[in-house]
Amino acid sequence: MENGDTRNVVDKYRFWSVEAIKADLDESRAALHIAIENLEHDLNIGSIVRTGNAFNVGGVHIVGRRRWNRRGAMVTDRYLDIIHQPGPADLGTWARENGYSIVGIDNVPGCTDLEASPLPERSILVFGQESNGISPELLAECAEVRQIPMYGSTRSMNVAAAAAIAMHSWSVSHQYGKAQDSSQA
Repeated sequence: MENGDTRNVVDKYRFWSVEAIKADLDESRAALHIAIENLEHDLNIGSIVRTGNAFNVGGVHIVGRRRWNRRGAMVTDRYLDIIHQPGPADLGTWARENGYSIVGIDNVPGCTDLEASPLPERSILVFGQESNGISPELLAECAEVRQIPMYGSTRSMNVAAAAAIAMHSWSVSHQYGKAQDSSQA
């Protein structure tokens, strides 16, 4: 595939066009969606999108500002469906209309531990801003909120790291053990 992609792709996709890669990934998308609140043009958004690509999420919702910091995505956003949601209520409407449960990932009063029970298969995992977490408006749209237990002295961890842990937790319940192309190793 002349003039295909040679950037950060697994060997299977070397020299494939962006369109061909996306079409192939579309055949095995996860039921999982992720949503990132974009109030401050947080640089972590790109890293979360890149991790979403690694887990082949079904969609990425950017809630708030349409423009987001793509640097950390390393162009992996080209292979994903990016859905802009103007506000939290829009995400809530989308979730209800499409049969998804919104699960916030934050350490707020009343939350439960991430590993307390499996995450719903049709989840939208919501991540807030590095500085303030998930806004009260977006928390109100969540069916539940989970936290990643902390065992050291810090109150929180980087939101991109938390997103990776949460997506992995979902994957263990819903993707682990399914057929995987060995050329991706």
